Amino acid sequence: MKDIKEILKERILILDGAMGTMLQRYKFTEEDFRGERFKDYEHPLQGNNDLLSLTQPEAIAEVHRKYFAAGADIVETNTFSGTTIAMADYYMEDLVYELNYESARIAKMVAEEFTQKEPNKPRFVAGSIGPTNKTASMSPDVNDPGYRAVSFDELRIAYKQQVEALLDGGSDILLVETIFDTLNAKAALFAIEEVKEERNVDVPIMVSGTITDASGRTLSGQTAEAFLISISHIPILSVGFNCALGANQLVPHLEVIASKSEHAVSAHPNAGLPNAFGEYDETPEQMAEQIKEYAEKGLVNIVGGCCGTTPEHITAIAEVVGNFAPRQF
Repeated sequence: MKDIKEILKERILILDGAMGTMLQRYKFTEEDFRGERFKDYEHPLQGNNDLLSLTQPEAIAEVHRKYFAAGADIVETNTFSGTTIAMADYYMEDLVYELNYESARIAKMVAEEFTQKEPNKPRFVAGSIGPTNKTASMSPDVNDPGYRAVSFDELRIAYKQQVEALLDGGSDILLVETIFDTLNAKAALFAIEEVKEERNVDVPIMVSGTITDASGRTLSGQTAEAFLISISHIPILSVGFNCALGANQLVPHLEVIASKSEHAVSAHPNAGLPNAFGEYDETPEQMAEQIKEYAEKGLVNIVGGCCGTTPEHITAIAEVVGNFAPRQF
């Protein structure tokens, strides 16, 4: 199989869209989240999407299939909250290894199905590593600015456990995404480097930050360029942005990254900004038209969608960027 670095030089690769948006279509109940195995569990489980890899694996596989069929080259594992830190909300820290392993295994199984059908278009699995629900560089308590809800070391240990399971399950790439605090990301990247060294493996790493508002900064206050510099000591495959903003608001930040990075550049924005009901209104056509600008300007190597995006969005995006050469790096 061709190395992903080679393919990135040839064409713009397509990442999948939102997992959560697709799972909402199933309207899973508390009972569905529990399945047989957790039917007597003492805490509510509805909303724990990562758990569905164990209790509704067919649905997870079906979402991956829809994204590959829509044109995705890379799908993300259903592991956005797959750390002991995030799983503590559901008292499921003990399940972290299994959740990540099974999520990667399901995605890899579907990826191989599609690669066998189209050997000239190999499909890849990106192990999704979310930011956790705690921040290492800011206090959650306005009355105690020195307080931290989590330490670098606690994050490193949690991420290491997630990374080991994602690799054991068959992930081809590791995607540290939706980074709002670069210190959290550094803990994840440090953990990945530890695992690579211990196992003597080299796994491609994608890093994707999130600009939270019109200030053009991450939640912990960094500009796009500062974010890039902060992670530039790590050998990575790509750097970019996802989530928070819609496609058109990301352009200036991608221009900064694209002009200063020697890595591939990725972008998977939301389908616009959420409306008053928390829903995303941008149609596949509208979003594809905006992402076309990334390709026209030569800013990107990998594009996809975040919140509110569906296989229809991915198809539209794949169609418009297919006519453009990837950014040279």
